[in-house]
Amino acid sequence: MDFTFIIVVFLIGFTGSYISGMLGIGGSIIKYPMLLYIPPLFGLTAFTAHEVSGISAVQVFFATIGGVWAYRKGGYLNKALIGYMGISILIGSFIGGYGSKLMSEGGINLIYGILALVAAVMMFIPKKGIDDTPFDQVIFNKWLAALLAFIVGLGAGIVGAAGAFLLVPIMLVMLKIPTRMTIASSLAITFISSIGATIGKVTTGQVDYFPALIMIVASLIASPLGAIAGKKVNTKVLQVILAVLILATAIKIWVDIF
Repeated sequence: MDFTFIIVVFLIGFTGSYISGMLGIGGSIIKYPMLLYIPPLFGLTAFTAHEVSGISAVQVFFATIGGVWAYRKGGYLNKALIGYMGISILIGSFIGGYGSKLMSEGGINLIYGILALVAAVMMFIPKKGIDDTPFDQVIFNKWLAALLAFIVGLGAGIVGAAGAFLLVPIMLVMLKIPTRMTIASSLAITFISSIGATIGKVTTGQVDYFPALIMIVASLIASPLGAIAGKKVNTKVLQVILAVLILATAIKIWVDIF
């Protein structure tokens, strides 16, 4: 493990975690393809899809802690939403994370591509008036939220992504949650989800611990910084940035699959 390896992995973790804190995602939508494609550009050994999904699962656990801590004040966290979706996604992500051991690398990439494509389509659906609702007057369908979170957990557990890149468009488009509340609450739900995915990956030996440790250090530094920036950026701008990132990742994954 040379100095170049440490720097490259740290910068991947820092970039993904900053975006994680700012947009309310675990960051794997960014870090998954970066870990797959960037190390070989510097002459480093490429990670396998199993290694990438394992590293991502562990790193997301720590990235979301930093983001939630930064959003803990100001009424951004919807506790009912976090409770219903958090428990459901935890169960789903554990099942998906444990079951992923039985899948091929091609299968993991295919699941990731499908999730990214669905998320990208949803992000471009118009979201009118959701940010006009005061935080203390937000209502949502609790059982629909729980069901959708369980489904997201299954797929996200497989790729070690914690599922926030799908949770955010679901909360914005289907549950009509205001943007900043969505960002903060999705980080908390993603933290819960990452517990199940991490346990599933660790118990099946899919985690490379040295690069995971580098990513953890980067995430604990960058995620709170991203959350601070996210509070200051216009909500429409946040939605556009997330939509573009998800779309670009979906295109890249599908190009490689075919």
